[in-house]
Amino acid sequence: MFEKVLIANRGEIALRVLRACRELGVRTAVVYSAADADSAAVRLSDEAVRIGPAPSRRSYLNAAAIVEAARQVGAQAVHPGYGFLSEDADFAEICAQNGLTFIGPRPEVMAALGDKSSARALMSRAGLPLPAGSVEPVPTVDAAVEVAAGIGYPVIVKAAAGGGGRGMTVVWTPADLPRAYAKTRATAQKVFGDDRVYVERYLTDARHVEVQVLCDAHGNGVHLGTRDCSVQRRHQKLIEEAPAPALTAATLDTIAETALRGALAVGFTGAGTLEFLVDAEERFHFLEINCRIQVEHPVTEMITGIDLVHEQLHIAAGTPLRLRQEEIRLHGVAVECRVNVEDPDRDFAPTPGRLERFVPPGGPFTRVDTHGYPGYLVGPHYDSLLAKVAVWAPDRELALNRLERALDEFDVAGPGVRTTIPFARRVLDDAEFRKSRHHTGLVDRLLTAPPADTPDPPVTAVTATRPSTTADRPMSD
Repeated sequence: MFEKVLIANRGEIALRVLRACRELGVRTAVVYSAADADSAAVRLSDEAVRIGPAPSRRSYLNAAAIVEAARQVGAQAVHPGYGFLSEDADFAEICAQNGLTFIGPRPEVMAALGDKSSARALMSRAGLPLPAGSVEPVPTVDAAVEVAAGIGYPVIVKAAAGGGGRGMTVVWTPADLPRAYAKTRATAQKVFGDDRVYVERYLTDARHVEVQVLCDAHGNGVHLGTRDCSVQRRHQKLIEEAPAPALTAATLDTIAETALRGALAVGFTGAGTLEFLVDAEERFHFLEINCRIQVEHPVTEMITGIDLVHEQLHIAAGTPLRLRQEEIRLHGVAVECRVNVEDPDRDFAPTPGRLERFVPPGGPFTRVDTHGYPGYLVGPHYDSLLAKVAVWAPDRELALNRLERALDEFDVAGPGVRTTIPFARRVLDDAEFRKSRHHTGLVDRLLTAPPADTPDPPVTAVTATRPSTTADRPMSD
């Protein structure tokens, strides 16, 4: 095992990794920007290195500064968390060139899987089913029109280098395709520095189901079951649960086994997630693979009893996988709600501000991953995620009731601060969601319906600095 790990991230995931390292007797160092000098991770880490000003491109996306920090503190490995540089193959290569273990897949594997078009081709060769569409990028609008005509509308135009739910445009009619194609390419070039896009059939009324896998460098791998992430807005997940509900046991087993086969076929190592769309007939289609720990990993940990970050560290240190598929048992149901500092009534606009009150929920089988505390300043520079509330219960109904109870207990307030908790309550109260009949269109349906009478606690208005552009925030799932 490593003696010291540098944590190249911030917020709740930095704390999550820090705690896992401490439990394994590994010393930690964290990097931080000027905006995060008072963060909980800085206070709790063995060492902390300031790497730049608040903008992420000059701090958490500054590969040279992070590597220099690792060398300065004598770290043997770098844990990238999620977002920022966690799926940057060039950063992984730079780490290797400087004698640092990047806690994730090998750079060449990450490069192949980070490109959605390349990943689709690899997974297709491994036998995974894909949505109808182009495997290779479509170089012109005429080529896009031809593909769309062949597979039928609606279609979705996706950035080949996309991630975090960005670089996607749904197209419902042929007349809208040329503009959507040009817009998506322009966005992809601006955000990812790569304007390649591909076109695939857009599956309506589908569920978003993903599979957690762990693979070592010795050819061993296991899957840890499924998660349902269908509750999402603009491809950003809001509520996740494990295992995926309302699918037959045979379908769940087949999806999980297929995902593991695909991960092993491409030489994946570490903790990864393969994402699928599942239609009403329970046919599933591969979407992408994420080469990092996911935001929603707690629900998998709660139904398996397996610490995914511990396993990441052991795998990166070269230890053969300590788990066997036949030893893994799934128990009960876990549901997670993301608490973002956003105003659902203003199109989920970020609402930065200082937290005057911050009292997370407690109680049995309730887990809160957060970096917040009373007096913490939620700044405008980064992702709006403040906390994740995850609960476990023997069955789904009790799990949802427990999550409602936990959200009712969560006390967050400050000048100008709003959270997504009221909207999460609307999801949990929705009859279709309660009956596991929901799909990826649930949030859009709720947003067009009259809101329930669930006011946020009163807060005092404050003038906040304008949030930075989304391009300057880390991409979460």
